[in-house]
Amino acid sequence: MELARRIDRIEPSPTLAMSARARALTQQGVDVVDLGVGEPDFDTPEPIKEAAVRALRDGRTKYTASAGIPELREAIAQKLRRENGLPYAREDVLVTVGAKHAVYLALQALCNPGDRVLLPAPYWVSYAEQVRLVDAEPVFLPTREEDGFKLTPETLAAHVAGARALILNSPNNPTGAVYTPQELGALGEVLDREPGCWLLSDEIYEPFVYDGARHASLLALRPELRERAVLIHGFSKTYAMTGWRLGYAAGPRPLVAAMVNLQSHSTSNATSFAQVAAVEALQGSQRPVEEMVRVFQQRRDLLLSGLARLPGLRCTRPAGAFYLFPNVSGVFGRSYRGEVVHGSQDLAERLLDGVATATVPGTAFGTEGYLRLSYAASTERLEEGLHRLNAFWEETEP
Repeated sequence: MELARRIDRIEPSPTLAMSARARALTQQGVDVVDLGVGEPDFDTPEPIKEAAVRALRDGRTKYTASAGIPELREAIAQKLRRENGLPYAREDVLVTVGAKHAVYLALQALCNPGDRVLLPAPYWVSYAEQVRLVDAEPVFLPTREEDGFKLTPETLAAHVAGARALILNSPNNPTGAVYTPQELGALGEVLDREPGCWLLSDEIYEPFVYDGARHASLLALRPELRERAVLIHGFSKTYAMTGWRLGYAAGPRPLVAAMVNLQSHSTSNATSFAQVAAVEALQGSQRPVEEMVRVFQQRRDLLLSGLARLPGLRCTRPAGAFYLFPNVSGVFGRSYRGEVVHGSQDLAERLLDGVATATVPGTAFGTEGYLRLSYAASTERLEEGLHRLNAFWEETEP
């Protein structure tokens, strides 16, 4: 079958592929510990679900404006003003079918064929594929473990000339890195010198910061950048609403208008009653979010402590998100049950097949030598996962 050439330019999502393999084993009766999943294991808070039920009963089941219902756009604008110091108005906001779709719409509206889009590596798997889907070129900017996997001003300055956009994700998936205001400000100074380069600031993991760290937005620190920047956010992580498929973007009105136009011809609008529930999410009690963050920090510390006991493995202490990104290159070249482990993809497959533990290889995020481990799982499952990792490590041989 002959398909469009753009399909040949993209790869299936490695994270979803690993989750699918883990689910298939589970359906066969295998007790899989899933450390690969990128979604909170908490349930959506009850007030949000109740708001959706009320919306259904009230007949809020029709098309909405492509940009989203006015009350949600206003609630988002108020949130950004109140919590982030960003003076966006309702007209500057677009409600999308998940934050992933917001990134895609922004790239569609901004990029022409051959445009260069800068991606600090490690990067979320869909960034590169979405860049390719709009016929642009992803340019990978290396970061170093010893720098906490953060993009440096020097690296950005070496690549920014002529670039169309930079996608910056903080807190970061997959590393958990959180940029400080000083680090963001230094990157902003570089962007100031390249007025043709747009910024896509993906802040979907905003509340998930630990050890007294605070989330900062480059758009608040450098207001002059807002004329060529779009903020990406959503409800999936903060409110455990991954299946609701609801995100948003905020930016200059001409860009937002273009994204609205694109959405009107693709998905039409985000789900009507989910939008009503999202108003409750933003305006209701934030205690469930605070509790989730508290529990995630405890789980992070548990997983870090357990990983420290595995010989040849080291892991930076992430300040945010809900992932660890340990360096596992020490096990490469060793054998497990008679077969040599050659890389992170090989290791992830051996862990799943050998000790029924799902992880995601670092190659999925553009960086070999690492695994991504999610601690969006119960304490009991994390402890069991550590037990299985330890058993795997003990069984490897030189």
